[in-house]
Amino acid sequence: MQKLMLATSNAGKIAELRSLLEKHLDLSQITLLTPGDWPAPLPEVVENGATFAENALLKAQALAKATGLIALADDTGLCVDALGGRPGLHSARWAGPNTSDAERNAFLLREMRDVPLDKRLAQFVCVVALAAPNGQSVTAEGICAGVVLTEPAGSGGFGYDPLFLLPQFQRTMAQLTATEKNAVSHRALAITKIASFLPDFIIDRLEV
Repeated sequence: MQKLMLATSNAGKIAELRSLLEKHLDLSQITLLTPGDWPAPLPEVVENGATFAENALLKAQALAKATGLIALADDTGLCVDALGGRPGLHSARWAGPNTSDAERNAFLLREMRDVPLDKRLAQFVCVVALAAPNGQSVTAEGICAGVVLTEPAGSGGFGYDPLFLLPQFQRTMAQLTATEKNAVSHRALAITKIASFLPDFIIDRLEV
């Protein structure tokens, strides 16, 4: 059985990646692994890149080197126009270490409490990286535009999804069905772009 290492331990992201990848890969022939499945501790990656692409590559390359498998990683962030692009690269840690999604959302709302609705434009940005143990790598970017609401809505998704309104749906990312989200999200767009590399980059090179 062929194997692909996903460089995340986030349960919501793992489920989303599995759903997106099954559109492009035969998952009956490929086992998707996460760091929790590995028999030994894997290295903690310091995400000190200057861009989403650099951080995604750091994670993918570190896991590919440590496991000997093709690794897929993404780096994702919310970039708010009124905040000068913040939280951006620091989206997961902006409110402090070990904070919950609810705490990060509350922090974002406090930072934007004086920003009127017509000035709350934002973009979710996702860069997906594939890396091989031999050093080969490739990246793809997806961007989804929306508006940051003044209070959360919806119980689906994860991260900042409950605050991110998509104008074309007039619903937040957290209010979309999984099918709707996987058609328009930043991560879905990035996976779709990188899909053209999957047959050659993954299937022909994965270890059995």
